[in-house]
Amino acid sequence: MRNHEKKEAIEISSSSKKKKATNQSVPLCCKIFFSEAHSRAPLDTIERAARLDPETVITRFTLVSYVIHDSTGFAIYSPLQQTFLAMFEVAYETINLEQHSGTHPRLGVVDDIVLHPLARASLDEAAWLTKAVTTDIGNRFQVPVFLYGAAHPTGKALDSIRWELGYYRPNFMDNQWAGWTMPEILSVKPDEGPTCVSRARGITMIGARPWVRLYNVTMISTDVSVARRIARMVSARGGGLTTVQSLGLVHGENSIKIACMLLEPNRVEGDRV
Repeated sequence: MRNHEKKEAIEISSSSKKKKATNQSVPLCCKIFFSEAHSRAPLDTIERAARLDPETVITRFTLVSYVIHDSTGFAIYSPLQQTFLAMFEVAYETINLEQHSGTHPRLGVVDDIVLHPLARASLDEAAWLTKAVTTDIGNRFQVPVFLYGAAHPTGKALDSIRWELGYYRPNFMDNQWAGWTMPEILSVKPDEGPTCVSRARGITMIGARPWVRLYNVTMISTDVSVARRIARMVSARGGGLTTVQSLGLVHGENSIKIACMLLEPNRVEGDRV
């Protein structure tokens, strides 16, 4: 076989393998929640970092890409992993939790990351990527990470972790969160990363679970106690709608918000709220 024929055969073989690997890929969706809402500059910089990867589709901070399996069916690669690292590096450079205040609870600069399987993907693929990213965050950025949902060995729920860590307790003016809100040495051992917390970076929660829908209701009022009372009535914890979690929050100068998480939107939709 002549050299150019060998080269052509190698290229065809390589193309076939790539095509085979692509056929074994499945899509995942990820939502990332950063602790910044007042300044657009850091958020725009984070988003630009994500857009450098042509294999990841991003709409603000909802990302969609794929996971590739090897010939035995194990997940081995997703471009989302490197995209996450690029975004988190920028986030930790541009956002300082000690200088941050807001009316929504948070525990970290990269506060929450949730991965959802799409189409033929399963929670196994989402959990695999979640654990890979957890290792990156804990080791590279030295941030404590807590797993939830399908990524946790016992399927621990996100709100259970938040209750343990004091996520829902305001530390400023009874309705706001300012700076770092917890002891620097965690009383609850993280799944990855140090137990000593950087006050500038905080901690991160990351999980894998079926699709969740966020649904907010805004009302003209300055009485946050009204929002909290309605939120308790709506939520499953308060005896309201099953599979609904909700918070009553201040929303701007003259309004309040009932922020809802619909854990099973096919069962309970926004119209029920």
